[in-house]
Amino acid sequence: MALGTGVGLASRGFQSFSAEHLVILAVFALGVVAFAVAGVRLRGTEAGTRFTRAFAVTIPVFTVPFQVLQLLPGDFGLGTSLPLQICDLSWMVAVYALWTRDRLAVALLYFWGLTLTVQAIVTPSLDQTFPDPRWFMFWGMHLLTVWASVHLVAAVGGPDWAGFRFTVAVTAVWAVLVMVFNALTDTNYGYLNRKPDTASLLDVLGPWPLYVAVEVVILVAVWALMTWPWQRAAEPRAL
Repeated sequence: MALGTGVGLASRGFQSFSAEHLVILAVFALGVVAFAVAGVRLRGTEAGTRFTRAFAVTIPVFTVPFQVLQLLPGDFGLGTSLPLQICDLSWMVAVYALWTRDRLAVALLYFWGLTLTVQAIVTPSLDQTFPDPRWFMFWGMHLLTVWASVHLVAAVGGPDWAGFRFTVAVTAVWAVLVMVFNALTDTNYGYLNRKPDTASLLDVLGPWPLYVAVEVVILVAVWALMTWPWQRAAEPRAL
């Protein structure tokens, strides 16, 4: 999928599935386990609330300085620096969800984080290599977002159909607004207006705008499948 994530199978700088990438994936997996376990153990406790709020503060402390750096004249690019990708918005949702534990925010983070952000981690579109600031921004933002999602699901549970519908609606509004912005500024946030220049998963989905429609159908179907087990578990069982 595109929709605001990295979809490249390889980039000019960072190479997917290189030794560097495999180390990052290992750290990512260890973090998933650790934050899930913490969510279960701290569920329903004051310590759990303190932990999620500390986590909520940690994310912008890390991401905001790098985001500001990208907006400075020497680093700014209209097509790359604005926080318009879903992965950019996801860390902001993560902060709100961690602090408030709002069910709709948790659901939005669950769907965005565990599909689009995970995809960006597995198939990154990243030109910069260590120790470029954008390298730290990319990996820190994506890993923290998914870890927050996993932790909240473990701590408060998964989404219901209301959360599913909310996520579909928010994503649809985002897509329309970003497509209009792309058309007005000749940018391509979310790869919504054209495919990336490098090889990507979008190449198998047909030409524009067909690949966008196919993406939407696949994504909504996956999100529905991700909702169904939680909803089924919450339904009262007949005696």
